[in-house]
Amino acid sequence: MTDTKLPRPENDPVSNPAPAAPRAARKGPWGMIGLVAGATVAGAVVGALALYGMNGLPGNASATKPLTAETKPQADGTVPAATAALSDPDCTGAVTTAKGLAPLAKGELAAFSLATTPRRLPELAFTDADGKPVTLADLKGKTLLVNLWATWCVPCRKEMPALDQLEKVAGGKDFQVVAINLDTRDPKKPHAFLKEIGVSALAFYADPETKSFQALRSVGRGFGLPTTLLVDAKGCELGFLAGPAEWASEDALALIRKATQGI
Repeated sequence: MTDTKLPRPENDPVSNPAPAAPRAARKGPWGMIGLVAGATVAGAVVGALALYGMNGLPGNASATKPLTAETKPQADGTVPAATAALSDPDCTGAVTTAKGLAPLAKGELAAFSLATTPRRLPELAFTDADGKPVTLADLKGKTLLVNLWATWCVPCRKEMPALDQLEKVAGGKDFQVVAINLDTRDPKKPHAFLKEIGVSALAFYADPETKSFQALRSVGRGFGLPTTLLVDAKGCELGFLAGPAEWASEDALALIRKATQGI
């Protein structure tokens, strides 16, 4: 896994600060309020869609998010759908499959974290290349490698050719790479980027409102980009990776082929 500097979103005020205000405008209580407000906005943008810079971060560590207002049980005793998706006895078979994949989580995929408890992913919603609504359930019936990416994420950009190659080699009726773009501003930018680097096998999916990222974050699976999850034909989690990987490597192909075959 390659160490990279922490990139910033294209609309991140930290990366693209506004021109400095005249000194006089920065003085006084109103100037201080403006500075505090600006810092709050910058922190919110960065925190809402953080990136894996891999500088000393355990990118493959299984993250379990503590209970928050989004995930704790509600007053009536129910829990949000995303939290309920954390455990599903119908996904026990996925854990068995994951155990069989353990010897293959090595080399280029040594950072891949395999499922140890039966988990079903929350229902992810996004759109296809024509702007039509798609959910993860619509793609059930085959093993999926779900990848969240954005053009402003440097590790994501480096990863896309490998994901495209993986789809060319292994994609078909039993397996698909589902790369979901999270660019929030210019919808033409990701299309132009993929065309520029020659991506041709990947189907285009987009989620400019980043709802899929938020849904995964609510169950401890979306704290930065890129985030990649391996899902079986029933929609159960087989494993996940927080950070980039060489998905066109022999190590990745061996693991994907084994996961597609089942145990």
